[in-house]
Amino acid sequence: MQFELQHAIHVLRRTPATLNAFLRNLPEPWLNNNEGLETWSPHDIVGHLIHGEETDWIPRAKIILEHGETRPFDPFDRFAMRDKLKGKSTAELLDTFARMRTDSLQELEALNLTPASLDKRGTHPEFGAVTMKQLLSTWVVHDLGHVRQVARVMAKQYRDEVGPWRAYLPVLES
Repeated sequence: MQFELQHAIHVLRRTPATLNAFLRNLPEPWLNNNEGLETWSPHDIVGHLIHGEETDWIPRAKIILEHGETRPFDPFDRFAMRDKLKGKSTAELLDTFARMRTDSLQELEALNLTPASLDKRGTHPEFGAVTMKQLLSTWVVHDLGHVRQVARVMAKQYRDEVGPWRAYLPVLES
C-alpha cells in the first residue's frame, strides 16, 4: 500500500482511543506487569508514546522542513519515559497521550504537506538520509507495533494458566 497522509492520520488518530479502551480501569497487575527484565509494561509503553509525541515525530518533521539534510535529528532516547512515569497513573498517562496526539495531529495538518514536502529529506543520526514520507510511515507503524506489544505483554501474563491451549496461542511465544 502506498503512503497516503490522510490514511496515516486516520490510524494515528485512533491509537489513543484504542489504548484507552484496552487499558483504562484495568487492575494494576494488567498495567504494570511486563515480560521480564528489560521489557516494558503497558504503563511503560504509554509513557514511551508520550515521549515520542514530545521529541520525535513532529519535531523531526519540522527539522526536515526547516533544515533538510543539513541538521541531523536529535537522538531519540527510547527509555527517557521512565522519569515521566514517576507518580503517574496509567489513566493520567492515557489522558496526556490523547491530548498530546490531538495537538500533534493539528500541528501535522498545519504543516500543509505537499507531495514535494513528503519527498523532502532529513538526516537520521543512525540511518542517514530519510524522507518525510518515511518518517510519517514509521510513526504509523510504530503506533501499531506498540498496540501489538501491549496485547502481547498482557497475553503473556496468563501464559502458564492456559494449559495445553498454549500450543494454539502463538502470541505467547512471540
